[in-house]
Amino acid sequence: MKKLIYLMMILLGVATQAQQKKEQVQVVEASCGQCQFHMKDKKGCDLAVKIDGKTYWVEGSGIDDHGDAHSGMGFCNAVRKAEVSGKVKGKKFLATSFKLLPEGK
Repeated sequence: MKKLIYLMMILLGVATQAQQKKEQVQVVEASCGQCQFHMKDKKGCDLAVKIDGKTYWVEGSGIDDHGDAHSGMGFCNAVRKAEVSGKVKGKKFLATSFKLLPEGK
């Protein structure tokens, strides 16, 4: 019986820890950091997001992973909405998921 209680406590602890580590999905503005967000600390076109009024370079998803960045609605010419999860670390957003939303959402 003690072993069963001990096993249940371990499983409960693991389940609780897994829930705490689950990252929240949020909708953010996404675009080219240089062309649209006027970020100066990198040269060339790179994907960036704006979260709570602050801009961050994205790691884990690239600017060309979501179509031609230089097309009419591409990241260099438009600011788009995206559903993302991940965490901010310094000047970077470390994306664990990045889903570009359809235009107009």
